[in-house]
Amino acid sequence: MKNFSVLLFVTLIVASLVLYLVSFQVRETEVAIVTTWGKPAAEPITEPGWKFKWPVPVQKVYKFDSRPRIYAGVQEETSTRGGEPIIVDSYILWRIDDCSKFLVAAGTYEKAQQLLSTELRNAQNAVVGQFYFSEFINSDADKIKLDEIEKQMTAALSNAATQSYGIKIESVGIRKLKVDEKATENVFARMREDRNRKKEAILKEGQAQATKIVTEADSMRKELLAAADARAKAIRGQGDAEAARYYKLLEADPDFAIFLRDLEALKNILSQRSTLVLDQQADPIMLLKQAPNLVPNK
Repeated sequence: MKNFSVLLFVTLIVASLVLYLVSFQVRETEVAIVTTWGKPAAEPITEPGWKFKWPVPVQKVYKFDSRPRIYAGVQEETSTRGGEPIIVDSYILWRIDDCSKFLVAAGTYEKAQQLLSTELRNAQNAVVGQFYFSEFINSDADKIKLDEIEKQMTAALSNAATQSYGIKIESVGIRKLKVDEKATENVFARMREDRNRKKEAILKEGQAQATKIVTEADSMRKELLAAADARAKAIRGQGDAEAARYYKLLEADPDFAIFLRDLEALKNILSQRSTLVLDQQADPIMLLKQAPNLVPNK
């Protein structure tokens, strides 16, 4: 009985070793690639479960985490389009897309991060150099283009990572932006100069507009005055012509002309409520007592 127990125990151990050599397990968060005599299989194993294989060295199994990973890139100093030095701290969200290519090109996560570091540095220098400093840091949020910069970095990094290393780049982001003290002073000095130039340009444009408005208003005033003067002369000439015609008529009967003048004066005096003390014989008060005996000239 004792020998049977030992034999059963040994059998179980041998079976376990054999099972270990010819089988493997794939978890839900893993993807596996099987190599036969060092050559990767055409298709990776993505379905979870218990799988079988030939023992080493005929076949080997390499397992990789299929979940996205984050690589925090090192801080790199680069120059903007305007020449300002800026320190950019970026990160990469990536995952394995092609196990066969990843196994050949990188093989380990550490090697993959080294490769990504180089590609990130190249993409960062290429993209950052296309944008001005004011598009990274600005008091006006509408002028900041960090989203566009990150999208271009993602696109620049994705092509190389996918084709060369079998890595899919989910996104590339900028965590921090730093500028040294001297560069900061130069940047702000340049921003002040730029604002001053814009202010001078706006003031000059305003002065030009003001001069134009004043000139146009003065020209219009002269035209209106000339038109009004011409109209006044025409009315005055017409009035003088009418007056001359009446003068000729009144010259023929002076007494009637004086009578009309007195009536006009009396009309003006009595047009408002007023008190006047005049001689009864004064013109035109005498008209209130008795109308003159006028006989029109024939």
